[in-house]
Amino acid sequence: MRIKLLGVAMASLLLTACDSNEVGDVSLGLFTLKDIKITSLQDEVVTGVTCHIASIEANLSLSDPSDSSISCRQTGEITTDMIAKIDKSASGEVVFKKSKSIFFKTMKVRRIYDADTQSLLYLSYTTKETEGSFKHSLSTVPLWGTDAYVEAPVAAQ
Repeated sequence: MRIKLLGVAMASLLLTACDSNEVGDVSLGLFTLKDIKITSLQDEVVTGVTCHIASIEANLSLSDPSDSSISCRQTGEITTDMIAKIDKSASGEVVFKKSKSIFFKTMKVRRIYDADTQSLLYLSYTTKETEGSFKHSLSTVPLWGTDAYVEAPVAAQ
């Protein structure tokens, strides 16, 4: 039994190991093993967008809480070529995922294109239901002011 518990503890430590993209680590207190980890993520296709994701990581736990938040901003050039390469379906595409549990819970970030407002939406969510609801967070990056922004045609009078 002890060997199984040790194996589970080791697997948990591997799941919560430092991420090379980690830019912040905030302890939630002296008497808890939970921390808020802040990770930086650059969109691999739209390279002018950087997202910061804050999520709870529980050391020595089999599963991290589903709570997370995301904030994305333009940090570089966004071109029409980049926008042409992305999935423009209503469900968009997953641009990042990270295991949050040995029990198949995964945190994902999905990019969705809003053609009407010419904005990129980044949705952070977990794939395992928690207490009857799915936790999620949303951030938007407008294309206004970038090379990818398309001016609406002026109506003839």
